Amino acid sequence: MPLVVYKNFPYTFVLLYQNMKTKITSDQLDELIICHKCHTLHKKVSITNGSKALCKSCKGVLYHRDDSLIEKGLALSITGLILFILANAFPLIKVDILGQEQVISILSMVVRLVESEYYIVALFVVYLVFIFPLMIFLIYITLFFLLKTTKKEQVVEELLILLSKIVPWNMSDIFLISILVSLVKLMGMLEIHIGISFWTLTLFVIIDIYMTRSIHIGELWKIKEEIYMEPK
Repeated sequence: MPLVVYKNFPYTFVLLYQNMKTKITSDQLDELIICHKCHTLHKKVSITNGSKALCKSCKGVLYHRDDSLIEKGLALSITGLILFILANAFPLIKVDILGQEQVISILSMVVRLVESEYYIVALFVVYLVFIFPLMIFLIYITLFFLLKTTKKEQVVEELLILLSKIVPWNMSDIFLISILVSLVKLMGMLEIHIGISFWTLTLFVIIDIYMTRSIHIGELWKIKEEIYMEPK
């Protein structure tokens, strides 16, 4: 059953109101979860493997349980990292202009932006398309490995906090969409050959979106608490 419903109030205001009215302690707050769609506050309940907890009001997914999440997450993270390296190591597309072939890669795009003195744009591209995605998947690999081996609890906490801060800055999917839009516009004017990097980038973005949608930070915190509460 929902505890309180304030659709127009931010999450912090809802919890503050609840805390003021009922004197909820910090431990009790850990047992609550809010729906990100309708902002309905719920009390967490235990669910079985493979099941989902739904919002009472909008039927949105609050959280789900997957006992093999660590193994799946580690496998997907390693696969995503390999695809990301390949996407940056090979050409994205090859363009034939009047008999002259030009190779375009992610690195060459940044170099041309710098040569054109678009320094701020180049900096944004480097961070949003290269550094942040690389950091995210390296964090995922380290995080799942530590959870698997039940080591370094403090490091796991710091990685979870860092992950929650940089995930919103990952723009790999937007970058891929912009490439697709450019290709559609240029296909009628130029002869374009799709490179290996384009397909590996596409697969990387698919894995990235799947992990973002399927693996929530809150679930990783819960797994972390369950693992490190158990006697070693």
